Parts: sequence; C-alpha cells; structure tokens
Amino acid sequence: MTVGTLTLKLLIRDALSLKDKRRVLKSLKDIIRNRHNVSVAEVGSQDSRQQAVLAIAMVGTDAQYVDGGLAKIVDLVRLHPVAQLVDYEVEIY
Repeated sequence: MTVGTLTLKLLIRDALSLKDKRRVLKSLKDIIRNRHNVSVAEVGSQDSRQQAVLAIAMVGTDAQYVDGGLAKIVDLVRLHPVAQLVDYEVEIY
C-alpha cells in the first residue's frame, strides 16, 4: 500500500472576507474530491483572509499511480481562476 500526501499553499487575492475565502475553498475542494476521489482538508492559515493551506491524501497500490494522481491535482489547481498556487509539497510513503 502506498500513501501520498500533497500540501498546497494558495493565495486568494479576491477574498475580501473569510466567508469569500471559504466559498472559494469549498468549490475547489469539491472539484478535487469529485474528479480524483481523494481526501481534502484545510490545514493551515484558517484565520488569514487571503492565504490557505490544503492537504490532500491519496492511497493506492502503486507509487507511480499515486504520484501521477497528485501531479494531476497540482495541474488542476494551477488552472483555477481564483486560487493561485504559491507552493506545493508531495510526499510518498
């Protein structure tokens, strides 16, 4: 069994309030969950209006499959019109 984690650091420039930020993150998390069948949670910068940290976990039998799936998620987030990807980190166990 292979477990992969992906940590995304995001910037949401258009968020004028925490409510705006939560709306954008909910949409992004739903898109990621529905397309890739992974677990997604906000794990950092919860009180910051324009910054967010998301953690994504994926489990599979093959390390290449998990790594490829997480890479597809990074590409998906890069194309998001509101949330700007600042940095990311992938770990495979």
